[in-house]
Amino acid sequence: MCGVFAISGHPEAARLAYLGLHALQHRGQESAGLIVAEGSSPNLKRHVAEGLVADVFDVGALDRLRGDRAIGHVRYSTAGGSDIRNVQPMIAETGRGPIAIAHNGNLTNALEMRAALESEGAIFASKSDTEIILHLLARARAPRFQDRVRAALAQVTGAYSLLLLHEGTIIGLRDPSGFRPLVLGDLDGTPVLASETGALELIEAKFVREIAPGEMVIIDQHGVKTERLYHAPDEAPRACIFELVYFARPDGRMFGNDVNDARFNMGQRLAAEAPVEADVVIPVPDSGTVAALGYAAASGLPFRHGLLRSHYVGRTFIEPSQQIRNFGVKLKLAAVRSILEGRRVIVVDDSVVRGTTSRKIVKMIRDAGAKEVHLRISAPPTRWPCYYGIDTPNRDELIAANHTIDAVRDFITADSLAYLSLESLHAAVGDEPAKQRFCNACFSGKYSVPVEPGTSPRLP
Repeated sequence: MCGVFAISGHPEAARLAYLGLHALQHRGQESAGLIVAEGSSPNLKRHVAEGLVADVFDVGALDRLRGDRAIGHVRYSTAGGSDIRNVQPMIAETGRGPIAIAHNGNLTNALEMRAALESEGAIFASKSDTEIILHLLARARAPRFQDRVRAALAQVTGAYSLLLLHEGTIIGLRDPSGFRPLVLGDLDGTPVLASETGALELIEAKFVREIAPGEMVIIDQHGVKTERLYHAPDEAPRACIFELVYFARPDGRMFGNDVNDARFNMGQRLAAEAPVEADVVIPVPDSGTVAALGYAAASGLPFRHGLLRSHYVGRTFIEPSQQIRNFGVKLKLAAVRSILEGRRVIVVDDSVVRGTTSRKIVKMIRDAGAKEVHLRISAPPTRWPCYYGIDTPNRDELIAANHTIDAVRDFITADSLAYLSLESLHAAVGDEPAKQRFCNACFSGKYSVPVEPGTSPRLP
C-alpha cells in the first residue's frame, strides 16, 4: 500500500502536506517523508525518516521545509522491504534537473527492468521498484516533462499511483488499470492530490474528483490540466476491491463508492449468505466494524463492542514481520467479558490471511466465557498473493490457499466459519459481472496485468 499527498502553490505547503500524511497514516507506518520546492526552483528540500508521521516531523523540520510546493509519502514496504534507503519521496539528479517521486503500488516487471538497466550500467541506491521509474525518466529524451513521463511509464507494467515534482510542476497519475486510488481536491484555489478523500477533509479542501485510470494531471503556474498517459485505447479499469474491504478509511469515497456503505452492504449480504443461531454480533475492530453493523442489521441480532482496540497500536496486517504481528494481537485487543460470557457470538472480520491472528482472537473470546464463536468474513477467502501493492504473503503462507474452509475453521478453533461469496462482494460495491471494474486477483487468482516469472510481493 502506501499513501501519497501533494499540494501546489500554497505558502504553508509543508505543514498542510504534513497534515495530509497524518490522515493517510493508516496506509503505511514504516516511514514518512516530504519534498518541498519554492516555485520553479530546482532546489528541492527533503526530509524523510523511518517511523510514524508525528515522529518523523517536528516544528524544526517543518520550518526548514520552506516552499509552496510539496509531495509526501507514508510507506509500508512491499517491493524492497523496510530499509531507510527505500524511504520516499525519492530524488534523482538528472541532466534536466532534479526529479522527485512518490509511488503507491508495485511494478510487475520490476525484476526484468532492473536487470536490463543494470546491464547498461545503471547504479541503484535502493531496492525499491520506484527507483526504476526515476532511471527511466532520466533516460527519456522528449522535450516536455509529461512526454518523458509517458516514455518512461510505457516501459513498466503493474500498479502505480504516482506523484512527480520537477521544475515547479507537479504531476499526479494513475496506471491504466487504476489499481490504486488518487483524488484531486481544491483548497481555496490551491490544487491538492491525495490517496484518499480523508486527507482533503482534514485540511478543509474540497473534493473535486477521482483521477481516472490512465489519466495524468499536470499542476503548474498556469493551473490544472489533464492529459492521457497513453494515446492507445484505454485498458479496462481494475481498481483494487480490497481497498474497499480493508485499506480505505471508512469515512471516505473511493472508486465511485462510499466506503462505509460498501462495507455495510458486505455485512448485510454476508448475513443473508451465512446465517447462524447466535445472541450477539461483534466486530474485530476497526476494520470489521462497519460490516458487523450490516450483519447485525440484516440478521436482527444486537450489535455490541465485545472486543476493544487500543488505538496506540498500529494495524497488525501491515507490520513487516510475523513476530511483530503476533505480539501486536496481544497488545491491540481486549475482550469484554460482560458482553461475551455465556453467549453465542458472531465475530465479523474483513479477512483471514495466515489464520494466526484469527486463532488468537477466537481464543480470547472463548477465554472471556463465550459459549460459541462463529467467525464471519466480509470477503472471500484470500487464496492468491497480490502483486499490485498489497503485502499479502506468498501462496504457501495463505491458509485458505492450502486448506479447506473446514480445515481453516478447525485451525482457528471457531464453531463455524463462513466467507462472503465473490459474487456478493462485487454486488456490494455495485460491480456488474458483465462490466467487472475491480481487480479480485487475491481471491480469484485472475491477474489483470501479467506477473513477471519469479516476482514476489516483497523483492529480496
